[in-house]
Amino acid sequence: MSKRKTMGTLYQEALRYIPGGVNSPARAFKAVGGDPLFIEKGQGSRIYDVDGSEYLDYVLSWGPLILGHTHPQVIEEIKEVLEKGTSFGAPTTRETELAKLIVKAVPGMEKIRLVNSGTEATMSAIRLARGYTGRDKIVKFEGCYHGHVDYLLVKAGSGATTLGCPDSAGVPQDFAKNTILAPYNDIRVAEKILKENHREIAGVILEPVAGNMGVVLPEEGFLQKLREITKEYGIILIFDEVITGFRVSYGGAQQYFRVIPDLTCLGKIIGGGLPVGAYGGKKEIMDYLSPLGPVYQAGTLSGNPIAVAAGIQTLKILSQVRIYERLEERTRNLVERLRENARKLRVDIHINQIGSMFTLFFSSHKVYHYQSAKGSDEKKFAQYFQGMLRRGIYLPCSQFETNFLSLAHTDQDIEKTARANYETLGRLR
Repeated sequence: MSKRKTMGTLYQEALRYIPGGVNSPARAFKAVGGDPLFIEKGQGSRIYDVDGSEYLDYVLSWGPLILGHTHPQVIEEIKEVLEKGTSFGAPTTRETELAKLIVKAVPGMEKIRLVNSGTEATMSAIRLARGYTGRDKIVKFEGCYHGHVDYLLVKAGSGATTLGCPDSAGVPQDFAKNTILAPYNDIRVAEKILKENHREIAGVILEPVAGNMGVVLPEEGFLQKLREITKEYGIILIFDEVITGFRVSYGGAQQYFRVIPDLTCLGKIIGGGLPVGAYGGKKEIMDYLSPLGPVYQAGTLSGNPIAVAAGIQTLKILSQVRIYERLEERTRNLVERLRENARKLRVDIHINQIGSMFTLFFSSHKVYHYQSAKGSDEKKFAQYFQGMLRRGIYLPCSQFETNFLSLAHTDQDIEKTARANYETLGRLR
């Protein structure tokens, strides 16, 4: 049986039982054409589909696998914990150990609550901000994705942008009316909104580095000024660091940019590849949570011992000297090779990069907010995606997602990727 028929058969079977054949819209190949790959295993910087074809992986489970696939220390830790049980619905010592590691690493953390996903983290942080301030409205920024929370699916990024439906059906109008939208990186508009509505605004939530309209960096002074204004009006500043936490630096984007929020949402890396999320911040705010305070939030599987164990081992490895310097240096080397290829071939691209994250936009203009990201050539990206896939490079299947590198990516991997990029861009030209 041919590879195409095998993949097609698997996808057709999935379509019978799963809406769209995928359990998350970001996995569908709708924006790039063709059927999604079915992955059998991962090892280091590579994944292998069900037919045994090998790909260099720049998705890395959408970010959490910063050590690469099946890191031996993480796998060994998981096996050891797994033999003792999968879930208890009761406290374990490892929950406290992970909490201590995160509180020590992330500047804005004094206390932390573990949950099961990034969506749970943002949802809970916003509820806490509302409970603490006694206000209802939330400000979010165009193109920033904070999970599939009803009142945050307003000009969201990630799969919503890819599929051309930034608002979701099923969200009551009454929910959305408490969400105020602002353009990312426009501090003048944000300041005007906060000044005019501050008595009603509980919190401002944003990705300090946007990762769900592609990588979009904050303009100089944007985060700092936002911190000043929210502090002036007693508004809770929430950094969604589900992607950037332990990715751009050990202390996240807040350490990188030296801007400390009131609350921080985490996920992905702190689970070492297993489902997990967390939110935390100032002690006086976190103590508003039940059982100490009036804001209720709970979860049967929160602090799951297997996910927690994987997270602990991952963070211990990441705390070693020069880990992040190595990651950024290798990523910068790759990005420079991609830019040089485009210059030689006279192909219009713009690449945004920070740490081990980057996005190649098919755009002749700087990408610094949602509208400039949306101006990218999605058809050209689809051709590029398929060309790279044929050459054994697995990229996010959307122009508006982030590429990630891991510690497992080697200089040889960078060389192979740069060659594939040159060949693919040459065909596009």
